[in-house]
Amino acid sequence: DLLWMPGVSAVVVHDDGRLLLGRRSDNGLWAVVSGILEPGEQPAHAAVREVLEETGIVAVVEGLASVSSDSETVQYDNGDCAQYLDLTFACRAVGGDPWVGDDESTAVGWFAPDALPEPLASSSRTRIDHALAYRANPERGAWFAR
Repeated sequence: DLLWMPGVSAVVVHDDGRLLLGRRSDNGLWAVVSGILEPGEQPAHAAVREVLEETGIVAVVEGLASVSSDSETVQYDNGDCAQYLDLTFACRAVGGDPWVGDDESTAVGWFAPDALPEPLASSSRTRIDHALAYRANPERGAWFAR
């Protein structure tokens, strides 16, 4: 049966405007930090935890930038099929230096928004756009698929 999974993504912005990205070990794509919530975990806490675990960067959540569900189904090596609900948070870096924190990434780093590395996951480009729009105008609130 298809697994419905709650996930979070964190678009982390450095004081100088650069964005934190990691190169995923499973598909080689550069992407914003993302992960699955632990049972009972609050989404904003999960986003901050994932950033620290995967990159060594301490971040704080500025706000919820978007809510969407992936239309694609992901099939894992063990045969599980999953579809994800994603909560994307706009975050600000407050400490740490980027380093590969676990086996989910092969590289991490800061990138200017107009010089993002390739190949970049298409979902990350969308999530970055929503987070930067949120940061520019937080009063607009989160983006929701219609």
